[in-house]
Amino acid sequence: MSALRAVVTGASSGIGAATVRRLRAEGWDVVAVARRADRLAALAAETGAVPLACDVTSDADVETLVDEVTSAGPVHALVNNAGGALGADRVEAGAVADWQAMFDVNVLGTLRVTQGLLPALRASGRGDVVVLTSTAAHGTYPGGGGYVAAKHAERQIATTLRLELVGEPVRVIEVAPGMVRTDEFSLTRFRGDQTKADAVYAGVDEPLLAEDVADAIVWTLTRPHHVNVDTLVIRPRAQVSNTQVARR
Repeated sequence: MSALRAVVTGASSGIGAATVRRLRAEGWDVVAVARRADRLAALAAETGAVPLACDVTSDADVETLVDEVTSAGPVHALVNNAGGALGADRVEAGAVADWQAMFDVNVLGTLRVTQGLLPALRASGRGDVVVLTSTAAHGTYPGGGGYVAAKHAERQIATTLRLELVGEPVRVIEVAPGMVRTDEFSLTRFRGDQTKADAVYAGVDEPLLAEDVADAIVWTLTRPHHVNVDTLVIRPRAQVSNTQVARR
């Protein structure tokens, strides 16, 4: 039997890159998708994944992605990981441009790629759509309005799609991580301010790592295909909610 084949978006760093590594270790063929071609090339050299540069906020890029991926063989899994947060402003001060950017990558990016690859996932006879949301998709916190709104909307893609595909050979899986320390998430959120990024994790005993979330994603994908993990919420032990975290 030929290897199962997955497409992972947001694969140039963090959870996406860790997921590519883990899937390759499990014997999957992987198409690693992100905007930064140089990082994808390095990841491909390391893992044997196929790099494909694509901006999921671009209709044209996603159309090219779908054409290239589907012409090269079957698709068994899509991991919608591309996303991110911008700012931590109160709702009254939030920049509309930041909200628009978060909606475009987290919500519409997931929608674009999912719509494009769904026919191939269905045709595979055992397709999986993984939507990487966040605990922000399940509750809110001060200063998180834009990101929370985007992740809530992204979650509804998964919950609605699962209803719409009932009886078809496609699982829809949501993985919702809590506090994950990666190289870029908080740094991007605070526009390169390392002090603010570091403060997010200050005193927290072992926040999650990208590898922890990749392990959870791959676990859901490797369950027998009649088993659907609807929603998997994963947090560090030190975090019990979006607003309550144990700090030293």
